[in-house]
Amino acid sequence: MTITQEEELAGLQAIGRIVANTMHGMARALEPGMTTRELDEIGRRLLEQEGAVSAPEATYDFPGATCISVNEEIAHGIPGDRVIAPGDLVNIDVSASKDGYFADTGATWRVAPTRPSQDRLCRDGRRAMQIGIDQVRDSAPLADIGKAIGQFAKEHGYTLIRNLASHGVGRALHEYPEEIPTWPARGERRRIHKGLVLTVEPFLSTGGQWATEGDDGWTLYSAPPAAVVQYEHTVVATERGPLIVTLPG
Repeated sequence: MTITQEEELAGLQAIGRIVANTMHGMARALEPGMTTRELDEIGRRLLEQEGAVSAPEATYDFPGATCISVNEEIAHGIPGDRVIAPGDLVNIDVSASKDGYFADTGATWRVAPTRPSQDRLCRDGRRAMQIGIDQVRDSAPLADIGKAIGQFAKEHGYTLIRNLASHGVGRALHEYPEEIPTWPARGERRRIHKGLVLTVEPFLSTGGQWATEGDDGWTLYSAPPAAVVQYEHTVVATERGPLIVTLPG
């Protein structure tokens, strides 16, 4: 989507706040002993209260209102009977639509007690996302996002999952520009333009290179096995730089 009118930006910001508030509400409710299905139901209620519709459920018939991935699950985890335990890393990914506008956000949350290595990985995952967001501006190369994130990852001893990309969003959950690399990609020649709506969502890892699909046809795992965190915002490119729309409020 390309924003051309103030009313479009207002619609995008409205659903952006909803998905952000939903994710943070789920995170506040997160505690050991609950199942991922119970956590998902909290997310479903929060979306319904705002008149929003789960995007993965409506678009892809995903078996849940949100994606919840625990530890070895790095993305697209199906809510179910898995019990959340102390020390888990839980990724909550919320995307939804309202009034024809879509927004997408995600973050990895720690369940106490946490280990210093987890704290460091989560901190750096957020930093990697922000470094990528900082590259979003009118006329900038799309490749700058992955180049900057890749430099950060290399300097700090991390790897990036190279088949889980950022994407355009706004009028659909996934739209042009599809497959925006969050890793260095020499063949990427596209440019960002004013008003473009996209996600920035690097998957930072302690050794993982690729996402592989599990037996359920949805859940993704790191190959080789390693810890992975994901942080994601929906962003609008402006002449002055990035405008993040998935902020709670």
